[in-house]
Amino acid sequence: MSEPIMPGLEFVYEAGGALGEPIAIGDTPDGARRIIPIFSGPVEGPHIRGTLIGQGADWQVTRADGVTVADATYAMQTDDGVVIQIRNRGLRHGPPEVMQRLGRGEDVDPADYYFRTIPEFIAPAGKYDWLNRSVFVCAGARYALSIKLWVWRVT
Repeated sequence: MSEPIMPGLEFVYEAGGALGEPIAIGDTPDGARRIIPIFSGPVEGPHIRGTLIGQGADWQVTRADGVTVADATYAMQTDDGVVIQIRNRGLRHGPPEVMQRLGRGEDVDPADYYFRTIPEFIAPAGKYDWLNRSVFVCAGARYALSIKLWVWRVT
C-alpha cells in the first residue's frame, strides 16, 4: 500500500466585487432564498489579472440549520481581453450573533465565520485553459456592499 499524497495549495488570485441589494425570493421548502447581484471589481494575482464583469449573481439559500449555501455565477475579463466564466459554490456559517451582524450589513472579521467555496472555471482554449484542468478552493469575506475572494489551485 502506498503512502497518501498530501495535496498542496498554490495561490492564484484575490478578487473583489461590489454587491447589489439582496433580492428576496422568500421561504421555500429548502430554506430562505435570495439573489445577490455581483458587479465588477478587480482580480489580481501572480497567475491572472483582470476585472470581474458585472451582471453576475449569487443565488443563495439559507437552510434551517443556519448555513448559507452560495451558488454564484459570474465572469472575469483578463487584462489581455480573455473572458472566463466562473461558477462558485460553497458554504457560509458561523455563530448566530456573527451571522446576524452580517445580515444587518455590518463589517465582520472573516476569521469569525466560515466562508469556503469551490470555484469552477470555463476558460477558452489558449493561455488560460489551465483553469479547466485543476481543482480550486476559495476563502471569502462578505462585507456590507462587497465581497472579497482568495483563490488557490490544489496541486
